[in-house]
Amino acid sequence: MGARAAPDARHPVAAESRTRSVHSPVPMPERGKHHPHRWRVWLLAALLGWAGLVGALELTAEEAAGRRLYREGIGAGETPVEARLGPAGTSLPASAVPCAGCHGRDGRGRPEGGIRPPEITWRHLTSARPAYDEASLARALGEGIDPAGERLEPAMPRFVMSWRDLANLGAYLKRLEEDRDPGLHEARLRLGTLLPSAGPLAAAGRTVGALLQAALDELNQAGGIHGRRLELVIADPGPDRASAEAALAGLVEGGDVFALLAPLAPALAERYGELLAPGGMPLVGPLPGPGGEASRLVFAPLPGPGEQLSALAEFAAGESAPGETPALIVYPPEAARQAEALATRLRARGWQRLGLLGYGAPSPSGAKPLVADLQALFFLGSGEALVALGTALDGAGLAPRLYASAQQVAGAALRLPPAFSGRLFLAYPLLPADVTPAGAQALETLRRRAGLDEHQPALQIGVYSAALLLAEGLKRAGRDASRERLVSELENLHALQTGVTPPLGFGPGRRVGAAGAHIVGVDLAAGRFVPTGRYVEAAP
Repeated sequence: MGARAAPDARHPVAAESRTRSVHSPVPMPERGKHHPHRWRVWLLAALLGWAGLVGALELTAEEAAGRRLYREGIGAGETPVEARLGPAGTSLPASAVPCAGCHGRDGRGRPEGGIRPPEITWRHLTSARPAYDEASLARALGEGIDPAGERLEPAMPRFVMSWRDLANLGAYLKRLEEDRDPGLHEARLRLGTLLPSAGPLAAAGRTVGALLQAALDELNQAGGIHGRRLELVIADPGPDRASAEAALAGLVEGGDVFALLAPLAPALAERYGELLAPGGMPLVGPLPGPGGEASRLVFAPLPGPGEQLSALAEFAAGESAPGETPALIVYPPEAARQAEALATRLRARGWQRLGLLGYGAPSPSGAKPLVADLQALFFLGSGEALVALGTALDGAGLAPRLYASAQQVAGAALRLPPAFSGRLFLAYPLLPADVTPAGAQALETLRRRAGLDEHQPALQIGVYSAALLLAEGLKRAGRDASRERLVSELENLHALQTGVTPPLGFGPGRRVGAAGAHIVGVDLAAGRFVPTGRYVEAAP
């Protein structure tokens, strides 16, 4: 190791410990002896916690550096902090030692191998007899001697760090007990959502709110999650994007909210990732937005229109020769980014004769730059616009295969001209066959608790599956939860059986649980939808 930083006589660690080495081993009390404070010195295990997002607590520069050392094992100087293990003093970077798995982010200890390491908050350490202070902390870290003068076992890691790092660490340990992610309290955990109380989505907002509250009540009656009662904080997104952003900012910055659950604010669909990133607040379902960049913080149980159209692109590629098939993407102005993303997917699948056509509201009936041999058309927009487009195509003697999201057009699809019978294919995120008897019963029980009927079943399933997903993530995150830990646990969740959706699974580059769609044809003559039996995964 290189030269260590010179002691700062103004700091108590340096002033009282300048004659003590911070390079020497830190053994634990020898076995067989009674040491009432032996667990106090297990504070070493917490010095190297996993990286977490900065919480709402305001820290000084020294405290912030101490937090990084505590969570990541990374010091403030150029010389890395070193951990030495075992009697031989095997050297490792401190960042490689997973000590936070024992004491956790909050310093209160977490069961590990049948043992619960002790609390190591500064309040707890200084209430011991003899109590820790800055000097005895430095001695325990560097020399392996506790405040009672007892030597510590050689099995405990010993740390080599500068006086500056020691001072920073001591400063942060004094604030550790305060430093939790917002919304996470000893006996309660607060979740937020955005639900409109007026306007065209007010009825849907009431449905979502009632179902979420019923789901949380059910969890709370069973004891909550890890002893915490779940609370729901509702903000009204208002009539436009500006009001929705203000409502979200209120939850993120001052709402004391840990995570968002099933918000209903379409104006923010493309901006959630950007707006939530500074605070690292996770969001769970029910559906992804219609476009925008994917965010590592946003998890959706079911696919949105973008993923559904991607599944249709995979299906269409198997139904024709993409390189030779003239195709067109038709979209409204607000879906331009989504159309470009779909075009990228189609070209990657070999569609070479591909065009894009934007149309103005309310319908594309006046737009006819359609190639005479058009064979495939991917449609983004409303059902009424699809009917208008189909009528225009029929009038021009064209009947290409049509591909669209059922979420957008299913209600109007049966009004297309007869020429499109058997040539219209819709993507459905789920079908009745995805719902098990047990899942149906659980949802019905929750529906009765919420005072709801079977109106808007797809919305109810989306909200219910989002609540199940978040609850599972929180359970896996453990009592010592954090926003970053929740994101990690959700990301590593695979084949979650909700009983009302296809199995849900995520990954480092996957944020939609059931990232595919059922492909359903339409028999216009009989006036019915005909499942093809195909469930197609969306292209990444």
